[in-house]
Parts: sequence; C-alpha cells; structure tokens
Amino acid sequence: TMAHSKALLVLENFIGGKFVTCSSYIDSYNPSTGDVYCRVPDSGKEEVEAAVKAAKDAFPIWSSKSPLERSRILNKLADLIEHDLEAFAQAESKDQGKTITFARTVDIPRAVYNFRFFASSILHHTTECTEMATMGCVHYTSRAPVGVAGLISPWNLPLYLLTWKIAPAIACGNTVVAKPSEMTSVTTWMMCKLLEKAGVPHGVVNVVFGTGAKTGEALVCHPDVPLISFTGSTLTAQRITEKSAPHCKRLSLELGGKNPAIIFDDADLTQCIPMTLRSSFANQGEICLCTSRIFVQRGIYSEFLKRFVAEAKKWKVGNPSDPTVDVGALISEEHLEKVRSYVKKAQAEGARVLCGEGVDSLTLPAGNQKGYFMLPTVIAEVKDESCCMQEEIFGPVTCVVAFDTEEEVIKRANSVKYGLAATVWSSNVGRVHRVAQRLQAGLVWTNCWLVRDLNLPFGGMKASGIGREGAKDSYEFFTEVKTITIKH
Repeated sequence: TMAHSKALLVLENFIGGKFVTCSSYIDSYNPSTGDVYCRVPDSGKEEVEAAVKAAKDAFPIWSSKSPLERSRILNKLADLIEHDLEAFAQAESKDQGKTITFARTVDIPRAVYNFRFFASSILHHTTECTEMATMGCVHYTSRAPVGVAGLISPWNLPLYLLTWKIAPAIACGNTVVAKPSEMTSVTTWMMCKLLEKAGVPHGVVNVVFGTGAKTGEALVCHPDVPLISFTGSTLTAQRITEKSAPHCKRLSLELGGKNPAIIFDDADLTQCIPMTLRSSFANQGEICLCTSRIFVQRGIYSEFLKRFVAEAKKWKVGNPSDPTVDVGALISEEHLEKVRSYVKKAQAEGARVLCGEGVDSLTLPAGNQKGYFMLPTVIAEVKDESCCMQEEIFGPVTCVVAFDTEEEVIKRANSVKYGLAATVWSSNVGRVHRVAQRLQAGLVWTNCWLVRDLNLPFGGMKASGIGREGAKDSYEFFTEVKTITIKH
C-alpha cells in the first residue's frame, strides 16, 4: 500500500552532484527484525551511463587540481562524517545487522580515517629519476590519474570498505562511479549528502545503487571505465575478470579467506583465547579476515577447547542497538540459511558441534524474533577435506582441530584455495618468523589480530585476490606511470 511505502526510507542515485530518482526499486531488510525498511534503486545500463558521463565530464577539472587542494577536500569530508559519527553508526547497525558498538568503534571511525589517511599520503609520494651520464641521458617517471574508477564494495563493512576505495581514487585525481551492496546502501547515500559541503566538485563522486548482476555488470562492461576495484566473493571476481578482459581493464580484487589460526603449545592462552574469539566471531564472523580454522598443538588442545567453548558461550547475541550485545544479526535470511547448512553438513560428517547452532537455545528480545540471528558456533573433529574446512562460511562458525608438528601444520594451513590472512600464536621468536615466511597468506598476524598499518600492503594470494591496497599500492593502482627520457 502507499501508506506502507511512505514510511520507508527511499534512496536515490547520486549523479553529477544531484540526487536522481530511479524507475524501479529493490527492498532492503533490517536484518535484526526481518522487516523491509528501505527501498534501494534498481539501477541498470542507463543510470550507469549517466554516472560515467558525469564522472568523465568532471575528470579534467578534478585531475588538474594540486594534491594539496584535493587533500584539503578529503580532510573536510572526514570532518563532516566524524561530526555525524553517531548517526552514521546507528544507520550502519540498522542496515547491516552489526552491533552498534562495532559500528561506533570500528566501521565509522575507520571510514573517517580512510579519508584522512589518503589526504595525508597523497602529499608524500615521489617519482623516480635515473641518470645515464655516458649516454647524456636522464630518465624520470611521472604519474597521472587514470580516469573514471569503478568501485564495487560488499555488505559486511559497508562504509569502511567503500571509503577505502573512494579515498585513494579521488586523492590521486580520478573521478569515480561507486556501487555499494544493494543490501547495505544507506551510509553511502548519507555520505553523498556531505560531498558538496566538503567541496567535492559535482561529478567527482557518483553513486549508482543496485544489484551486482545488473548495476555491477553495466559498470564493469562500460568501455569508459578503465579500472575496477572490487571487494567481494571469488565467484563474482571471476565474472568481473571475464567481462573486463575485452577492455583490458586494470583490476584490484580483494576476495574471500579461509584464514587459519595456528596455536602452538607455548602460546599465552590468557591473550590468545579472547583474541581468537574476536577473530572468529567479530562482526558475526562477517569479515574476510576472520579466523575459521583453528589449529591447536596437541599438548594444549583439550585445555584450549574447554576454555574457548566456555568463553564463546558468554558472547551475547541480540538486538544490535543494545550496547551490551556482542553479536548482531547476519545480513539476510538467505545468508543465515547458508551458514546454518555448513553446521548441518559438519554434523552429518561426524564432527562435534560443541556450542551454538543446534546445541544451545537462543533467546531473543520480543522485537527481534524474526531477525537473522545465530549463536557463536564451535565445531571440533572436522576433517581437513570437509567443506567446513575448505570453503568460506562467512558467519559465526569456527572449526578447531589438533596438530602435532610445525611442518605438518604449515602444510595443512596452506591446503585451501584461499590465502588472505593467518594468525600465529607462540612465544618462540624463531618459530614465529619461520612459520610466517612459509604460510601462503598476504597478511600474517602474530600474537594479535587485525592490527593494521594502512601504509603497508593489504591483500591476498591464490583465490583471495589480485593486487594490494595501501599507501603506495593504492597510489600505484590509481595512477598511470610514464617513463620519460631526455637526451641533453
């Protein structure tokens, strides 16, 4: 009914500095209640065409600004988002299902920092120069922005991951057409309202909302979008690679992970257990860096398991807007069913579910009965070949298995198609370095997790992606390099 739709938040595309209505819309759900609360544009070729044109038109002016001018604008945008931090955090929590605590302390502060970080780093890049005295030649490089960047981001850390792309893209002088996930579009739309006030010229940042199959496809196939930065699933990345191949597009792909934690018998369990709970269940396990395979040396296996399960049972699941809650709702009903199906498969294979799904009962507040909630789930005695040990589950599920030797655990940790992150727990310095060197992962954390220096490369190997992001890496991706030789 009309009365029903009036109450819903209706988003609009942001093209050439203006909000533009769309001819059709998609429902977006509040994961903690199961109700539709928002209508998102179902954009297609036409909308993408308009956005790319706006970005192309804005490119000459934006790319000719000095790094300092762009830096000031990025800093202003960061200040404006920070000023509205609470409103952004509330919106992110409601739209995505994550706890208000996580949105307040992780998502939105990081989105602000992404702009500040690249506002600073863009001022400090230098180009190379070499001399060939015998030839009377000097060579130097120059870097220039590439053009219109297509940015596609996922639903797990919506504003955090989109700003991690927008900030370096525009800092380098490119203009962008961005497509956030249709399931979590609200905070991006809120950010669009601040762009003009920050001094971002019209057309520099354009946002088209919609599905990957329709909006994403149109963006990836557009001949005037020379680079695509994508964070999401390996399956979608294969499609992006195929579709962009005829245009020889430049790709940065940050994909999934099946990240191991390796816990040696000399690990400090008082630190290891709380941190491994976080690395397994933070953001409902919906982070590509989450730990989902925990290898524990046999000497401490039973003690670790007992303590780990006891602590996991203390994690509180419930209404994400309650600041005492540790685990919010999963993104969608479909995703919740998928995550549950892995637990069922593990049981069918003879693994033991020690807590969580199907073992403990979940009590939810009255208003959250229809939400997509799941208890932190720990599975033991899973075989390495099991899909639960091979495939990315992307939910609050982790598998704990025993190992005997260093050599054996390295081999087992590497025996998946992914290679994004790994954590190693040990107090033996030599062992830590040896193991870190041999693990097939783009990031290895020792005796910690998710400690990031944005200067350094971020990304994975194998099926976890192509390319790296970071101060230098993002700058290299978002600029075209030219070598110039002068004979004097």
